[in-house]
Amino acid sequence: MPARRLPSWVWVTTLTMGAVAAVSVLAVQADQGAKPTAAARPSASASARPHPAPAAPPAVPGGSGTGRRVVYSLAQHRLWLVDASDSPRRTFPVWAGTVSPDPGTYKVSTRRETTTGSDGVPIEHIVYFAAKSGVSIAFSNAVDGSSPPPAAAGSRTGGIRMRAADGAALWTFATPGTTVAVVG
Repeated sequence: MPARRLPSWVWVTTLTMGAVAAVSVLAVQADQGAKPTAAARPSASASARPHPAPAAPPAVPGGSGTGRRVVYSLAQHRLWLVDASDSPRRTFPVWAGTVSPDPGTYKVSTRRETTTGSDGVPIEHIVYFAAKSGVSIAFSNAVDGSSPPPAAAGSRTGGIRMRAADGAALWTFATPGTTVAVVG
């Protein structure tokens, strides 16, 4: 008697049932294993823990006068924009040129929107306030926001550079006639 062949649907059904059984076994094993957990949200007690306070900005140097003014600290390489009530509105670091103004009180004499610095870098927001030994001294920022390269040996530069956002703030604040107090 010839062997009987099983219809193809029997084979397909048997293989499908076997695959479903294998996936079910694997799913049960996976369910019993380690489970990843989502990061827990901080509880009320966790958020009540003290956080370190952000560092307070440096105080306006003593002996820098009173009233609305720009304060430039030679030692700290820093500027403060101080309002009429003697409250500092903004402070930021600066990069000094090779010629520094003497400590004292000056007035913003003139301003220039853009030019090229003595180092060949395009600069903006130039605020002139002093001169020393024939060198004009002014605050400015590089148009591209970069810090100035180291000065060449023997060069005499009076540019005091800052970041672009700080230069824009100074430009708005330091109109002609604004007091600039330079402290040691």
